[in-house]
Amino acid sequence: PGASAEFPRSWIGARPPPWFSSDDINKMKLLASGTVISKTRVPAHGQVLKVGLALAHSTVTYDPDQRCHYGLCGLIKRSEDLYEVLAFHLDRVLGLNRSFPAVTRKFENGLLPYRFTNGVARPIIWWASDIQHLDDANNDQNSFAVSWPQYQALLQKRCGMKDLTPGMDAVPCLSVKHTEWGKLALFDFLLQVHDRLDRYCCGFNPEPSHPCVEDMLRDRCRNPKELLLVHILVQKGDPTRLVFIDNAGRPLHPEENLNFRLLEGIDEFPRNAVSVLKSGCLQSMLLRSLHMDREFWETHGGYQGVNKLLYNIDRRGKVLLKYIEDHHLKVVNENS
Repeated sequence: PGASAEFPRSWIGARPPPWFSSDDINKMKLLASGTVISKTRVPAHGQVLKVGLALAHSTVTYDPDQRCHYGLCGLIKRSEDLYEVLAFHLDRVLGLNRSFPAVTRKFENGLLPYRFTNGVARPIIWWASDIQHLDDANNDQNSFAVSWPQYQALLQKRCGMKDLTPGMDAVPCLSVKHTEWGKLALFDFLLQVHDRLDRYCCGFNPEPSHPCVEDMLRDRCRNPKELLLVHILVQKGDPTRLVFIDNAGRPLHPEENLNFRLLEGIDEFPRNAVSVLKSGCLQSMLLRSLHMDREFWETHGGYQGVNKLLYNIDRRGKVLLKYIEDHHLKVVNENS
């Protein structure tokens, strides 16, 4: 690819890469160009807004309370969360399809507070209305309450598989199929998302400013029973598949400090994603994909800035392939 000026000013109308479905494209268009017609605070998340969206050419009217039910809402997040857009593109390039569409956007709508319209690009993520949440107000960011020891036991039991491990009747299975955990671990390792499987930072050396240090969460690493998984979510319509949210991760996290705890207990990985890593095309595929998002591209300094991020992701892919080889782990088809 050449300089960023050679790329189209807007992805809308351009021929999308084959890893995006027509549903993805429609949702991305809604997020990128939909008019904000309503806003709602999200409890316990003061820096994000849930907004109702409408396309200019649409003649259908919806009750405001029903708009999100029909898939016409998005979540505007902090500018620091822009890597969620990169995560969405990575998810689709790898063929995982577990995250929700996300685009980068600068907002001008007068309905929004000034800090949302000050010219700073923010990510907006499509809002799914059927995420299954626990009733516990202190743990509503999960569909299931799972500790680290319980998670490791689930991995050993191989829930939902034909070769479910005998002799582990005392370990109750969740609705999540065993193969989902390999997808999650691969995704989180490439992005170095610690908050989901290792929010206590037990598997790497965090910076002093990291929340797990400031909140003294790392002290709990001595007692595994206190370690809880976070953002383990499913949709009510298909509770066998995980949903990936809050995926910003750390693309610039140094290679010498990678968190291998994210891979602990995983015995197999998805063939399609591993094939992309082996192809040597991950970086170029992601470049092609992110060309569609003009605001992300320009916010990160064009080709050179984006390519730097993607180089790190590609390097982690090579590290992961060596890990799979060294540990003699299986690579399986989706329906295995």
